[in-house]
Amino acid sequence: MINATDLKNGTTFLDKGKPYKVIKYTHVKIGRGGAIVRVSARNLENGGVDEKTFSSNIKVEDVQTTKRQLQFLYSDENFATFMDPNTYEQIEVPASVIENELPFIKEGQVVGLLFWEDKPLSIEIQPKVILEVTDTPPGVKGDTASNVYKQATLENGLKVKVPLFIKKGEKVVVDTRSGEYVERAK
Repeated sequence: MINATDLKNGTTFLDKGKPYKVIKYTHVKIGRGGAIVRVSARNLENGGVDEKTFSSNIKVEDVQTTKRQLQFLYSDENFATFMDPNTYEQIEVPASVIENELPFIKEGQVVGLLFWEDKPLSIEIQPKVILEVTDTPPGVKGDTASNVYKQATLENGLKVKVPLFIKKGEKVVVDTRSGEYVERAK
């Protein structure tokens, strides 16, 4: 059991039979009354974010999660398939659970998969990835007076705004949290 006051960022807990991970923690003490704890927590089963309020003296159930390093094999519209490189066991993860991270994983890449009682909850990927530009219009000469961007399609199908000097075939760094261009890859 975890005290509500120990629900710091990154802590996992169980509420009404569902696993949550704390995104934001706030401890509030108002006047003579008891303190309360407010948390923004991500539901680890469906990815939704819920606002939860607990009295400071309440205890919540701890969630025991395990993290395994698995290799990404392939995905279809319903599932993403991963393989344990040690046992060669294949694990199917519903695409809806990892839909935000899936475009940034390449075939053969090893990622950390978070499990709760043999149920896959989420994957951990790098905050920035390097992707190749597969299609972009050429930059127009004379448009370099200010920060002008153009549309580019990357190898994973993602469309991002890139500066005019980026050409087809170049590699760029993309932020996986926002899906935005960061810089030209070195």
